[in-house]
Amino acid sequence: MSVTLSETRPAEGADDLLSPELLAFLACRTPDAWVGWALENPELLLIDHAQCEKKAASTAMSLLYRYVDQPLLLTKMSQLAREELLHFEQVVRLMEARGIAYRHISASRYAEGLRRHVRPQDPERLADILIIGAFIEARSCERFARLIPHLDAELAKFYRTLVKSEGRHYEDYLMLARHLTDAPIESRISFFAEREAELVQTPDAAFRFHSGVPA
Repeated sequence: MSVTLSETRPAEGADDLLSPELLAFLACRTPDAWVGWALENPELLLIDHAQCEKKAASTAMSLLYRYVDQPLLLTKMSQLAREELLHFEQVVRLMEARGIAYRHISASRYAEGLRRHVRPQDPERLADILIIGAFIEARSCERFARLIPHLDAELAKFYRTLVKSEGRHYEDYLMLARHLTDAPIESRISFFAEREAELVQTPDAAFRFHSGVPA
């Protein structure tokens, strides 16, 4: 049994699920070519989604261990890690119910393509990591919204709940980036917005949740 996807099921538009602030934060929308690619790879979509949730929890935990002197960060990352692990469990249960075996697949170039630009020393390093976290969560939120009109009822309902939670994660990462540095971060946001848009719009050889368009 595989994921059921419907390209004709009516649903609200993606923009109706997303805040204007989130849409303005991203420099581009997900191309239609990626949406079509996702519809052609429903099992990979869920497998990589599970891996993304697990990686998001791991990233939050690494920040917990590295920045023990930042109480607000510790609180937010602890909450985020628990929520991401819950999402991981929910995706795995969905996969099991649909007869999809969870297996290891290689990561997309997306996250590494952003993290290669992180500055080496704190507090700049932390600011960059938090800004990147905001972009990853915002893009995830936007892609869930883009997919919802094409999904079966069960998966659409689940992804609609994720739009809300990923939206909160984006806001938390951005708030922390502003709160934990004295220097303005707008130029770094603009820089990473350009890098993120390039990764989203350029060709990839393999489909992943954060991949670009089909090569």
